[in-house]
Amino acid sequence: MPGPDDHTATPGLESLPETGAQRHYRALERLYSSAPINHKFASSLHIPGEGLSRLTFTVTPDDYHAAGAAHGTIYFKMLDDAAFYAANTLATDRFLLTTSFNLHFTKPVREGTVTAEGRWVTGKRRVFVAEARLVDAEGEEIGRGTGTFMRSRIALSSLPGYAADGPSGL
Repeated sequence: MPGPDDHTATPGLESLPETGAQRHYRALERLYSSAPINHKFASSLHIPGEGLSRLTFTVTPDDYHAAGAAHGTIYFKMLDDAAFYAANTLATDRFLLTTSFNLHFTKPVREGTVTAEGRWVTGKRRVFVAEARLVDAEGEEIGRGTGTFMRSRIALSSLPGYAADGPSGL
């Protein structure tokens, strides 16, 4: 899994032209931000490189189940999104769909920032496998999951969030 500082910029690199892969990563980040479901959560996505994603999410009492901790749907959403976007870094033409997801709860979480770290595991053609783990503000793992994703018929370039800045050149 990526460490907490994997997304820090290297001095001087911000002036270099963006690669096709970097344009794809920024477009995936815009796609995440544009999804209506994500307007309901205080979250953001960063893709530091191929096969990796980092999602930060703020858990509030609005996300609690009756016993006062985050409901499992929150865990699933964060894990699925992180694994999905890690896998979709390798598919530059099509939107992926989750076909299965297995998750493990290891610790309840209450209020605070949670980070979901996604990592592609295998597959590059039709089926992709990726995993993700959730880490609380203290750096302790609170959950993990593995998902299987497959290419859909939906072209990424057809999605308004992905294509926000016009043709991506991919």
